[in-house]
Amino acid sequence: METEENKSNLLDAFFRIHDFLVSHASMPIRRQLMDEIDWEQRLIAIKGGRGVGKTDFLLTCAKELEEKKRLEEETQAITKHRRKKKNTNARPCLYISLNDFYFTDNSLYGLAGEFAANGGEYLFIDQIFKYPDWAKDLKHCYTRYKKLHIVFCATPVLPIDEENPLISDIVTTYNLRGFSFREYLNIQTGLHFRSYSLEEILQHHASISREICERVHPLDYFQAYLKHGYYPSYLESSNFEVELLKTMNGQLEVDVLMNKQIDVACLHKIRKLLYILMEEAPCALNISNIAERIGLSRATTMNYIKYLKDSRLINLLYLEHKNFPMKPSKVYMHNTNLANMNFTRTVSPMDLYETCFYASIHGSHKVNATERSAMFIVDNKYYFDVRETTPQRDAIRPTAVGEIETGKGNIIPLWILGFLY
Repeated sequence: METEENKSNLLDAFFRIHDFLVSHASMPIRRQLMDEIDWEQRLIAIKGGRGVGKTDFLLTCAKELEEKKRLEEETQAITKHRRKKKNTNARPCLYISLNDFYFTDNSLYGLAGEFAANGGEYLFIDQIFKYPDWAKDLKHCYTRYKKLHIVFCATPVLPIDEENPLISDIVTTYNLRGFSFREYLNIQTGLHFRSYSLEEILQHHASISREICERVHPLDYFQAYLKHGYYPSYLESSNFEVELLKTMNGQLEVDVLMNKQIDVACLHKIRKLLYILMEEAPCALNISNIAERIGLSRATTMNYIKYLKDSRLINLLYLEHKNFPMKPSKVYMHNTNLANMNFTRTVSPMDLYETCFYASIHGSHKVNATERSAMFIVDNKYYFDVRETTPQRDAIRPTAVGEIETGKGNIIPLWILGFLY
């Protein structure tokens, strides 16, 4: 039987891990998503692809909330009519990883209850997919512990929202992406450029780009960003390609196989499918030809392609009003860092610029192919083209150009779309 002393020692052990990890968390810049989260929500999911920094994001959020609570307590302490707290030793935040072997024989619900009973307010949960009944326990925690806020990380393939009826009506989901070009530029230069909305860029890109170029030359950094700037691991590893290869294999072996419950014997076929797409992207898809090459049915091949998209290895571009299971108009690698990972081909600048455009826009806007002469339509409203160099004729629609620092009229530097977040 678990005694009160054992429960206290258990929390102390988790807090020791929490304190160590929080003190060693390293996030080179403050992610904009931190200010977009509604911290009053009691169940928050942070979805993000493998390698984009979800763990450091959780730890930094915990650190900031702890500091905020400490300042609030100090303010209350100097107020004459301060109300006496029930638990003056309460710790407001706790980070846990369900990777811990403790959770193989003990429940998340039980630990959350102990934390809440001791005055805990924010429980940050990592590696939630490794806990079999995660959605069930989150629902129980939400229903039982009314003052507890739970923030958990999730891989993109994990069913949340409408895919999971247990929590779909109570969870608020946010997406954490890799570094934008703006964030990369801020890291590399120590400057603090803000983000802009798409409407601001379309209307004022010339003046915005001039202001930025007065302080730094973005094109001096843009090609390096396209090669290695999306993933935070570029800051820590002397061999970025090796680390990214590990990330890609993790996405296949864990995010796809484990979460989609696919037989491990199929891993080789999925890896071959990804390699075929890396050889050709951006490209139209010949599903029948690809299915024959990897020895799968057409339907299974389409399902595997969707799994690669869900795990954020590729992007699928559909015509307006069309979506899976229909065949996409075109396939792209999820970002330009991944596009550069096929060492048997040299990716053309134009292919990288198209990929960059899609990757920069689609996180917060709907991007489709169009049957008109334009390359893309954004939000069913803005028609876009992408070019390597400035077209000789005046552009009749917004045209993102890869190799200019400033533009005018409908000619927009591609790099400035990296300032959307």
